[in-house]
Amino acid sequence: MTKPIAVVAFGGNAILDAGDDGSFTTQLEKAKAACRQMLAILHQGYQLILVHGNGPQVGNLLIQFEKASDVIPVPPLDVAVATSQGLLGHMLEISMRTVLEEDRMQREVATVLTQVVVSRDDPAFAQPTKPIGPFYSREQAEHYRQTEGWHVVEDSGRGWRRVVCSPLPRKVLELNTIKYLAENDTVVIACGGGGIPVNYLTDSVVGTDGVIDKDATAALLAYNIGAERFIILTGVPQVCLDYGKPTERTVDAMTVAEARSWLEAGQFPSGSMGPKIRSAVEYVEKGGAEAIITSQDNIVAAMQQSGTCTRIVK
Repeated sequence: MTKPIAVVAFGGNAILDAGDDGSFTTQLEKAKAACRQMLAILHQGYQLILVHGNGPQVGNLLIQFEKASDVIPVPPLDVAVATSQGLLGHMLEISMRTVLEEDRMQREVATVLTQVVVSRDDPAFAQPTKPIGPFYSREQAEHYRQTEGWHVVEDSGRGWRRVVCSPLPRKVLELNTIKYLAENDTVVIACGGGGIPVNYLTDSVVGTDGVIDKDATAALLAYNIGAERFIILTGVPQVCLDYGKPTERTVDAMTVAEARSWLEAGQFPSGSMGPKIRSAVEYVEKGGAEAIITSQDNIVAAMQQSGTCTRIVK
């Protein structure tokens, strides 16, 4: 009998946070800590697919590309996403193999370089909103706007940043490969950074300038692959209503209807919890049993139905 599949989405800042030194050694140790938490899912009898974010790592790559631009041409953004998939996939493979050996558990581990189709008619292409990369002075930002055609915006008084489009994911091209591996006792690392954005502007697949929300892609993967669990890890153990206000309160469980109502009421902003709630709702609406939103250190208890988390159900 085939084991059930769990898809877990977690941010790139779980491996590289703002206060870290940025070294490979530091990121590797944090990746191992994250993978040790994931063992709880395997112990519950699930096959495991990991979908990681890449925000901090892509930001660093863009800085490296910029610093070397007088020597090597700067590659397009889809290449930066692909590069981060390889970097983080390598790091997570090392980490998962290490913790599996510590636990004496037999599993293969594989990273799948993943292309995700977006629609060339997506309205996001007409309105870039996703900040990426380092901060610039006004003069630097204007230079890149004129010479590279970048869209740039002032970011909360901290400087100017490039913004790119963030289209919705439509199809995971490597879906069957990912499913085959997962069903055959392989821990799969896939759809990193939301996937490498591609579309069909010509007769074949071509890379596209943009970034895809990793939670949206993880949800797309989860319901198309028939995953029985979809887990989104974030910085807090539970979703809150009236976050940051005196009336703040946690939510143990919410129905799809409640989630949609609270989204419309502005409870979950687009820049924080909004994409996670939308992704959880989509997964459940498309046939998933339940989605779980919690923090990394609550995975064990959440999988045992006894921990602090928020469950989204039909």
